[in-house]
Amino acid sequence: MYHGVINIYKEKGYTSHDVVAKLRKILHMKKIGHTGTLDPNAQGVLPVCLGAATRLCEMLTEKEKVYETVLLLGKETDTQDIDGAILSEHEVTVSEKQAEEAVLSFAGEYWQIPPMYSALKVNGKKLYELAREGKEVERKARLVKIYEITILEMQLPRIRMQVRCSKGTYIRTLCYDIGEKLGCKGCMEELIRTQVSGFSINTALTLQRVEEEVAAGKIEEFILPIDQILGIYPALTVQKPYSKLLYNGNPLMPEYLESFEQEAEKMENPIIQGKKDKTVVRVYDDKKRFIALYTYRNDRFYLMKMFFGSGEILASDGKI
Repeated sequence: MYHGVINIYKEKGYTSHDVVAKLRKILHMKKIGHTGTLDPNAQGVLPVCLGAATRLCEMLTEKEKVYETVLLLGKETDTQDIDGAILSEHEVTVSEKQAEEAVLSFAGEYWQIPPMYSALKVNGKKLYELAREGKEVERKARLVKIYEITILEMQLPRIRMQVRCSKGTYIRTLCYDIGEKLGCKGCMEELIRTQVSGFSINTALTLQRVEEEVAAGKIEEFILPIDQILGIYPALTVQKPYSKLLYNGNPLMPEYLESFEQEAEKMENPIIQGKKDKTVVRVYDDKKRFIALYTYRNDRFYLMKMFFGSGEILASDGKI
């Protein structure tokens, strides 16, 4: 079994669930999870968590994302993208300057109403299931943030944009909202996710490439270890007599950890210099194997997230 994150290039026609199902067959393992849904006709970066790294899924889903998209003005569809049923068509008479001003006005925070064709649930049922039944329900607007929006190319009625945004942002809805602001409607024609946190499209592997690397016995070279993903957190090592406490997720006293004082001085919120609480650290056992994330409060460390527990023997290659 592998433990880590692999950067997959999701191709058109596959759902995120399809990618996971195919990887289970290719890698011969069941414990696999993706870090954020991409629509079937969208493509691009889809970090996939393997083995114990599935406990990272929620943390990676929270990260900001970067997309390239094409907005087609003058067309409204029921799904807010080009694949939906056309609801209305409008002549596009706006100037390039007006279009540019409308696009750039969405930089910053704004309240976005999720589309009916989405995986969000209302009363236990997914919105897209209700939409397919011809039902529309009220959706609460959610505050999202567009950190940066850049026009890459404009040939009206099409506008190619790069969008760096917070989790939970629907690019389809952003395209729709821009069309609404311009008064001519609009829908998303293309979508490519180019980055999720530190995962870039430049290093993403297609499913076929994964198969090839598995056949060549080299797939481990493309799986990022869990502790490398969490490299922003300082690392501490438990002393041998206290490793069992670590494996069982028990609280740890600072004196149980090697080189505690030296490492504490490097921390962004130094534990021994005032701002003590909420410092997160990676904790390794006495054989230098990453085991868990701990957080510091009230003069000791408490378990935040366990990755490898009691009874598991973690090999240096990331396998158990």
